[in-house]
Amino acid sequence: MQIYEELQARGLIAQVTDEPEIRELVNNGKATFYIGFDPTADSLHVGHFMALCLMKRLQEAGNRPIALVGGGTGMIGDPSGRSDMRQMMTVETIQHNCDCFKKQMSRFIEFSEGKALMVNNADWLLDLNYVELLREVGACFSVNRMLTAECYKQRMEKGLSFLEFNYMIMQSYDFYTLFQRYGCNMQFGGDDQWSNMLGGTELIRRKLGKDAYAMTITLLLNSEGKKMGKTQSGAVWLDPNKTSPYDFYQYWRNVADADVLKCLRMLTFLPLEQIDEMDKWEGSQLNKAKEILAFELTKLVHGDEEAQKAENAAKALFVGGGDGANIPTTELTAEDLAEGSIDILTLLRKAELVPSKSEARRAVEQGGVSVDGEKVADIQKTYTAEELQGEGKMLKKGKKNFRRVVYKG
Repeated sequence: MQIYEELQARGLIAQVTDEPEIRELVNNGKATFYIGFDPTADSLHVGHFMALCLMKRLQEAGNRPIALVGGGTGMIGDPSGRSDMRQMMTVETIQHNCDCFKKQMSRFIEFSEGKALMVNNADWLLDLNYVELLREVGACFSVNRMLTAECYKQRMEKGLSFLEFNYMIMQSYDFYTLFQRYGCNMQFGGDDQWSNMLGGTELIRRKLGKDAYAMTITLLLNSEGKKMGKTQSGAVWLDPNKTSPYDFYQYWRNVADADVLKCLRMLTFLPLEQIDEMDKWEGSQLNKAKEILAFELTKLVHGDEEAQKAENAAKALFVGGGDGANIPTTELTAEDLAEGSIDILTLLRKAELVPSKSEARRAVEQGGVSVDGEKVADIQKTYTAEELQGEGKMLKKGKKNFRRVVYKG
């Protein structure tokens, strides 16, 4: 099975502009393709994960990836999939985020000479002459057609700024520039980017008289149709300081039964034959499939050692085996305590088991919190520094969220 057929079998391909040509290019290692990443945070998250895996798969098949970081488009903000306008970022913040991205991407993509590129569209967008852009590029776009794009239609009711209206033109100009500078003949992206990507292929055709291609990746949705990669406390990040390897592991360990096989196909590098065998699994066997999914993805992002630690910690907590030393731990200092003690609501917040005090209160009142196996019913319950020293306390929220809390002074 060649790479294009494998992408199809894994359910990764959503839309393509010219299937025979795209199949020919990627199967023969002739694609120089790019995927764009907006530097809106200092870490990539699960929403970017499938794009990174796709780049890795295609690079291993002999194609050349270009990771385009939107230092220029980040000044505007992509209206796709949003009901409000993005916050404007400073040049310094954007550059910091770009630096963080490359470090994380290097776990998936080999950036050595000739293998892959990482470029920043600030290098060409920030020096554009506005009048020249209007004459050279603006003339190639129909406003009527742009307004039919899904990314604009959903913003029209609340108000679409002229700033955001230019985003499609900027993204199209990126493809046009990459085509000329690096021979980039293909763009990949999320299915919500289809209109922007078509703008790029059309601009190249009209300005250069040449063909370029676009392919969208299936969005990672759960069985309820919601985007995966979000928890109650926010996004699932690839940075271990923002989402610990244990929490990353647990996110995938806890996916719904209906989603585990799809995630194994779309996100892991396990052979399809092995995953197809799991299609026959039922009941407790599905828990094994979830453990395989969680381990494989944690290994991809954080390495084999961290994946082993996360797996051992989960076993120590849930099945009584494994290494308890790897259970995620929150260390408290004197600054975290008030007059030598800490209340349960603050403790839940410090342990990052809830996003707010109000969520902590609700969890306690609904009987979903325990400490060392004993349910906590009093929202004013406190623990002293002495009680939290040594082995500390095992804090649990719900059935699957644990933290050891230790006072270190």
